[in-house]
Amino acid sequence: MVPAEIFARVETPSAAVRSEAEAYQTTLTKPAGSLGRLEDVGVFISACQGQVPPKPITRPRIVIFAGDHGVAKHGVSAYPSEVSLQMAANITAGGAAISVLADSAGASVRVADISLDHDAWGDERVSRSCGAIHLEDAMTEEEVLRALEIGKRIADQEVDGGADLLMAGDLGIGNTTPAAALIGVATRTEPVAVVGRGTGIDDEGWKRKVSVVRDAMFRVRTFRDDPIRVLQAISSPDLAAMAGFLAQASIRRTPVILDGVVVTSAALWATRLAPGARNWWIAGHQSAEPAHKFALQSLELTPLLEYGMRLGEGSGAMAALPLVKSSVDIMAHMATFNSAGVSTAE
Repeated sequence: MVPAEIFARVETPSAAVRSEAEAYQTTLTKPAGSLGRLEDVGVFISACQGQVPPKPITRPRIVIFAGDHGVAKHGVSAYPSEVSLQMAANITAGGAAISVLADSAGASVRVADISLDHDAWGDERVSRSCGAIHLEDAMTEEEVLRALEIGKRIADQEVDGGADLLMAGDLGIGNTTPAAALIGVATRTEPVAVVGRGTGIDDEGWKRKVSVVRDAMFRVRTFRDDPIRVLQAISSPDLAAMAGFLAQASIRRTPVILDGVVVTSAALWATRLAPGARNWWIAGHQSAEPAHKFALQSLELTPLLEYGMRLGEGSGAMAALPLVKSSVDIMAHMATFNSAGVSTAE
């Protein structure tokens, strides 16, 4: 199945509204360009919404895609795989970092259990964990298509429920390994350059991780231009669902703040599934994971923050959310020179 049969065409945020928003910024009571990237982000949201000034962001939403990974049994993580399920419960209970950050930023959190390693079934489940990507495909063709459809459906549910800005988060021990492989293939970067320390592995663990990523990248060398086949082979159900979610959010004309290396690895393939999807995205931050900078460069996105974060869960995107909301509020609420009776520059 080709992507065109799964995803509709992505429209581009309005160029006319973008120009109007840029002109509107010059009427606000400040020197032109004095708020730097805050102005750029406000213009971007205006273009996405199709109006000037933009409406304040009132219903931001993050969906955390949870899943386990067969590679976790091959010494690529400092933590055992049972931590994934425990952390999913912690997020749901409000005790995780993303829970606290979301509460502070005024966002709501949803956990989607796509492929955690336990006996469960439901509308959002694809499988119990997945294949070890250096040895076998992560999924069957049926499973990868189901994962993409689940991601699409979740995006539709959130947009139909009133979300005006979306974020994706990740949860799953071992997930930086498929992320590194996906980024390496998409950007044609060597395994040693894209593999980081993840949860804090030692030198021997890093070497094992490099070997796994190298073998996974080699496995897809003959079909690297087929996004669905690549996702089937070396991603995971949670990452494939995330790619579907990110693609569909753009199709539904909803801006997205991208998180770190795992989310951005899915984004690289989402924009191959739905060309032009990247035009609806903001990079929330640049992760400490080395692969992330290659992914952001490929997407031509400049991060809002660079705090050395590498937690995942959507924490970097959520940390950037207050900046995005402020950018919109500036345009929505700041006085113009005319309305405030302030003289303009000569």
